[in-house]
Amino acid sequence: MSNGSGAAPVVNAPFAGFETQIDALRDVGAMFFQRGWSVGTSSNYSVVVSRSPIELIVTASGLDKGRLQGHHFARVDADGLPVSDHQPRSSAETLLHVEIARHTPAGAILHTHSVWATLLSDIHFSEGGFTIEGYEMLKGLAGIETHEARVWVEIFDNTQDIPALAKQISDRFQDPERPLARGFLIRNHGLYTWGQDVAAARRHVEIYEFLFEVLGRRMQIAPQLISSSSEY
Repeated sequence: MSNGSGAAPVVNAPFAGFETQIDALRDVGAMFFQRGWSVGTSSNYSVVVSRSPIELIVTASGLDKGRLQGHHFARVDADGLPVSDHQPRSSAETLLHVEIARHTPAGAILHTHSVWATLLSDIHFSEGGFTIEGYEMLKGLAGIETHEARVWVEIFDNTQDIPALAKQISDRFQDPERPLARGFLIRNHGLYTWGQDVAAARRHVEIYEFLFEVLGRRMQIAPQLISSSSEY
């Protein structure tokens, strides 16, 4: 176990056969804590363990993500409900993970709370989101092959009504003209992104967080160069 927690292997029946994925999420938590992207008890992570029916293993609520142990997870169904008794309560935002799993081929979904994502989500909320273009690091996002790509980052308003937010996200995934792709922000909250497995989802977090910091620092250094971000 590379995060050095010293926890015993996962043996709970709902997690049998998925110890490797859970260990990968634990390592992600340790890394993101060190980078300042998952501090306090913020953030939540999941892996998709079944498609038919949809089932996920998701981090439990209210935990320090830098010190996750094997029993700090819950296995949930397509309604975000536990598939068996005697599990910890899953993240309050479990339904958002479920909707992402429902509408994408994601194998893992990661949610972070960084300074730059929080700031940009507030600054650009009135525009509905912002574009990122011209940066070489964009090629780290799935399906992007050139720095000339234009990537739209949607921003949803923050709310404690998670079912309502899940419905908004589901509707946007089904938008025939501009469906959600790769990731989105929640205002004054943070980033959601996903990938075919934990490694791919982690890479997306790294790429987005790098680009968010670049945009934020550019605003500080040369605000006169910032044009409208709503043109997509």
